[in-house]
Parts: sequence; C-alpha cells; structure tokens
Amino acid sequence: MTEWRKASRSSSTGGECVEMRRAAGTVGLRDSKDPNGPHVTLALTAARNLLTTIKAESREEIEKAREGYA
Repeated sequence: MTEWRKASRSSSTGGECVEMRRAAGTVGLRDSKDPNGPHVTLALTAARNLLTTIKAESREEIEKAREGYA
C-alpha cells in the first residue's frame, strides 16, 4: 500500500483538500483535514470513472463561465 498523497490542486493553506492512495486494484480517498477520519475505497475502474466525470463536469463549468463573460 502506498502513502497518502495530497491532490496537486490542493492549496498549502488548507481548505478543500483530498488525499488518495493506491493499493492492490483499489484507490482510497480521504479528507486531508481529517486523516484519522473515515475514507472511501473504490475499485480502480470506479476511481477512474469518478475522475473522468469530475474532469468533464469541470470543463463544462469552465465553458459556461466563459460564455457568461463573452
């Protein structure tokens, strides 16, 4: 099992930070502000699908914001 890693987009000042680690076909996710609290474990394929969805929705939000400022 690998060490927990903070998301590259997380700021150093805290806030909304997510950490993850990979182990034997799974990915663990947790709130970096509560390292001893609960975490979610997903199958590797489920984690990939989740990240793909998040990225797609983020792109849609960026496009909507750009259209609003045009």
